[in-house]
Order: sequence, then C-alpha cells, then structure tokens
Amino acid sequence: MASVLIALGGNVGDVRATFKKAISHICGMAQAALIARSSDYATPPWGDEDQAPFINACVEIETSLDPHALLFVLQKVEQKFGRTRDKERRWGPRTLDLDMIAYDDVSLQKPDLTLPHPRLFERAFVLVPLAEIAPDRVISGIRVRDGLASVSTQGIERLPDTG
Repeated sequence: MASVLIALGGNVGDVRATFKKAISHICGMAQAALIARSSDYATPPWGDEDQAPFINACVEIETSLDPHALLFVLQKVEQKFGRTRDKERRWGPRTLDLDMIAYDDVSLQKPDLTLPHPRLFERAFVLVPLAEIAPDRVISGIRVRDGLASVSTQGIERLPDTG
C-alpha cells in the first residue's frame, strides 16, 4: 500500500459539499483508505487573482493503485464534479481541483505527472492544510512544517467544521 497526499481546491459551487463527496468517490474508485483529512481553509486566489477566493484542503490516503492509475481516478472524479481541464483557463475558477502532492517517496517526471508536485513549496494554500495532517512528512528532502515556515500564509483562514 502506498501513502498518498492529495490537495483539494475549488471556488465554484458548494465546494465543501463537493470535497466530502469527492473524497468518498476517490476512496471508492481507488479502493483506498482515508488516513487523514485536514480542515477546510479559505484562501486567496493564486496565479489568476481576478476570481472568488478558493477553499483548500488535503487528505492522506492509502491505496494499492500505481501513480498513473490514481491520476486517472482523480481526473475522473474532477470530471464527475464538472471540471473540464481542456476548456478552462489556467489557474481560473473551478468546481474541483485534485492534485497528487506525493506518492510514498516516488520521484517521477512524465508529461502528465510529476511527483512530488513541483510547486508544492511555493503554495501556502497547499502547505497550510498539509502541515495540519502531515507536518513531519519529508517531501523532496524538506519537512512539510519547514516548507510552510518559508512561505507567507497571509489571507489564509481555517473554516469552522461543518459538523
């Protein structure tokens, strides 16, 4: 079984309800166990700043799927919730964005998948929820909590639990 960290994001529709359903779909389709789920965080838009704030979270799952099979599952789940990657603008509004952050200690560079995620340590909106569930996980030689300490978390706010 592989330990996989996945970042969730979105800013269109009821994102928190989408996360709940998407996590269930990921676990079902990937025959995965949910090990940890962070809180949800309201975060300022990144890249393309002319849009609504995002909600971000992270999960850790255990799966026996290989990285490419899991990527296929994540893209299917995104599509199920209305995401069409080929028709959207880069870093633009979306119902659901699922990014594989790390898959065990696998290092991979393919046209469709780079592991660990190449921009992880530039993105506070991923590091804040990730540090909540895996502060001591070492990715690319950097401990998550140390990576978080090196970026600004301005504008990121933990949302109350939905109950």
